[in-house]
Amino acid sequence: MENYMEGQSAEVMGESPEPTGKLLEIKDLHVSFFTPAGEVKAVGGISYDLHYGEVMGIVGESGSGKSQEAYSIMGLLQSPGKVIGGSISFEGRDVLSFTKEEMASFRGKDVAMIFQNPMTCLNPVYTIGNQLIEALRTHDKTVSTKEAAKRAMEMLELVGINNVEKRMKQYPHEFSGGMRQRVMIAMGLICHPKLLIADEPTTALDVTIQAQIIELMKALQKKTGMGIIFITHNLGVVAEICDKVSVMYAGKIVEQGPVNDIFYSPSHPYTEGLLRSMPRVDAENYERLIPIEGTPVDMLNPPEGCPFAPRCEHCRKVCLKKMPPYVEVSPEHRSACWLRVEELKNKKTENKGE
Repeated sequence: MENYMEGQSAEVMGESPEPTGKLLEIKDLHVSFFTPAGEVKAVGGISYDLHYGEVMGIVGESGSGKSQEAYSIMGLLQSPGKVIGGSISFEGRDVLSFTKEEMASFRGKDVAMIFQNPMTCLNPVYTIGNQLIEALRTHDKTVSTKEAAKRAMEMLELVGINNVEKRMKQYPHEFSGGMRQRVMIAMGLICHPKLLIADEPTTALDVTIQAQIIELMKALQKKTGMGIIFITHNLGVVAEICDKVSVMYAGKIVEQGPVNDIFYSPSHPYTEGLLRSMPRVDAENYERLIPIEGTPVDMLNPPEGCPFAPRCEHCRKVCLKKMPPYVEVSPEHRSACWLRVEELKNKKTENKGE
């Protein structure tokens, strides 16, 4: 499979020079939903950079704001959701100021998204071939229908679908859930985007196909220099494909850093809890998984301080009253936890004493 992908990806996607610098920059992004019950603060001031060729994982439990942040980049927030603060820059351009026409061109051509549920994204009354051809020709008017059909079949082969001429003429209901997800991946990649946002793209696939899809995305990313934002609950996938990780809880990034730092030197109690609740290959026999106690935050009435404080075993009074600042744990690794703030103060005091 790997050799096949390496040969195909060069042919289908083409070689690209390796660009450098920031591809995407998000600063202090706030997203709220204004409901009859009140304001739901889905994203509460997150910031991060994504460079060309980087793969960033965004992890966290359901309702932490992972998908809403991604929809904000794509301009796909559903009413009553609104971006109420912050900025999103793509190659130096202000995404939030795009007109409808600019946003339509931006989607697909510059940035593409693979959604979690493919059945809600594929049109049931059009064939798979029609939908792939339309996706390509919408963003590249110079491509003929015949050439678009050829590219569509190549992309289907690339994501592991056999007998593509027959499959091009079939409808979404004739595909299994896993095959529909692979069609969505092919559709996301067909226009050669610079940024691919993958919202749990391997959820519907069995373990073997998951591994093939991850290898495929890694191979394509190497060939094109494409950046990837990988939203997932699966920490194993994060370890396999990502360069760095942002851990989200209740609309905030509580920890961010290189993948090895997050897995081997977690600094936030929530990250530690996620890792403890994940099965390990090297664990002793019959070792029990440790769940994170408590319930998720009510986003209509979030706590004043650290959102994880009510569930944290290290909670102190200050945690309930004030959100901790980000502390640099190591180069490019930062954490928002009062424990780390105190550790940093103690280190400075010790250094002064010496």
